Amino acid sequence: MGALDGLQPERVFHFFEEISRIPHGSGNTGAISNYLRDFAGERGLFCRQDELGNVIIVKDASPAREGEEPYILQAHMDMVAVSAPGAQIDMKTEPLRLQVRDGRVFAEGTSLGGDDGIGVAYCLALLDEDSLSLPRLEVILTVDEETGMEGATGIDLSMLRGRRMINLDQEEEGVFITSCAGGARVDVEIPMECGAAPGKEYRFIEFRITGLAGGHSGMEIGKGLGNANWLLGSLLCGLSLRYDIRLSQMKGGLADNAIPREAEAAVYVREADLPEILSYAEAEEQKVRDTLGEKDSGFKLEKVCHNVIVSAPAYTKKATAEALSCICKLPNGVVAMSEDVEGLVETSLNLGIMSLQGDGMRLSYAVRSSVDQARENLCRHMMEISERAGAKATVRNAYPGWAYRKDSPLREQMVRVYEEMYGKKPVLEAIHAGLECGILAGKISDLDCVSIGPNLQNVHTAEESMDIESVGRVWDLLLAVL
Repeated sequence: MGALDGLQPERVFHFFEEISRIPHGSGNTGAISNYLRDFAGERGLFCRQDELGNVIIVKDASPAREGEEPYILQAHMDMVAVSAPGAQIDMKTEPLRLQVRDGRVFAEGTSLGGDDGIGVAYCLALLDEDSLSLPRLEVILTVDEETGMEGATGIDLSMLRGRRMINLDQEEEGVFITSCAGGARVDVEIPMECGAAPGKEYRFIEFRITGLAGGHSGMEIGKGLGNANWLLGSLLCGLSLRYDIRLSQMKGGLADNAIPREAEAAVYVREADLPEILSYAEAEEQKVRDTLGEKDSGFKLEKVCHNVIVSAPAYTKKATAEALSCICKLPNGVVAMSEDVEGLVETSLNLGIMSLQGDGMRLSYAVRSSVDQARENLCRHMMEISERAGAKATVRNAYPGWAYRKDSPLREQMVRVYEEMYGKKPVLEAIHAGLECGILAGKISDLDCVSIGPNLQNVHTAEESMDIESVGRVWDLLLAVL
């Protein structure tokens, strides 16, 4: 018996649970891609699986609907796989542990993958539907959207007939997305010289930031939330300007497009400086708490001093100071707000992953902008800062934004159907998060597109959840439109 048995719409939740049994974090999508291929084969549907793992499935029109223009449905099969501290689960090999609580679906100790597993489940339920009269459906299911939209970038769509597409990667019911930001990933490598542990006059301190809310680096970036990686880098940079500190360990974040909730570092400091260093850290902790306020009230800075000599290797004082300075010089968070849409972030970046490896520091950023030139300028700016600091920045997986289309018959149709069903108009919105619509519009001439989806909360975190009744209402809307 499945955890979601009895939930409505039954077939949608059935397929969502099927997907949840298959590990499908970004970069680990081979098994789910094969599942989708086999799903089509078992039903005699046309299917094409490419070398990347993208899957296109086509269901011919019902007899009464032949000759009508097809609909394209689109979702991505990968999820941001993050787990809570202490969660005993290997998300690369184990299924999600689904739970139902207070009208919502969760996954025990991990992200749920509602982004975008529910979109895939909607597609499968429609492809499995035999009782309704439907037009030709052309379903695009892509890999690795969350890490830079590699699947959408590499997919060949020349065989598709449709010119209207419903993207199923939205996270708020009743809000139709009609344009979105473009983006890129920027990786920064900071070379650092490593040596032996310093002498007996040094003490070993561990710093750890915990308790932050985290969240989606596009949807949540404008909320003033704390970024654990940047906050820890800033704290240690301030210490390096005043005292002799030497990094030994440092890491934080699980995905470049998720605002990191936790980060930790271990440093050597001179024993004579220890009281002042702890005092400085406590003062900085209070400043951060005051700045974040109620927006991110769970912030904590843990400090653990070791009385015994630790033999862990240490990076030199100079290398430590230069690396921390580079972190602080690189921008993070909101860079510019839109001049056209009130309250919309135009350009931002998120220091999502930070790791200290043998030969230096590695930083990974998700960069976003609704203005392609602004995105390119920000990436170039990061490269210049890195070069001046003796580091190297590499830009990868750049993708265009999705521009608003003034003439959209699909949008008009969907607004009309929604208003007939619910007695009110949906909200039409541009978002700062990235969707694959911009890339796919570059592959299909004159593509008319709208993005919808049910209510999801705390996406890309271990508290992610999905509203059960909202899933049903969006399913009803999708059926009515088709």
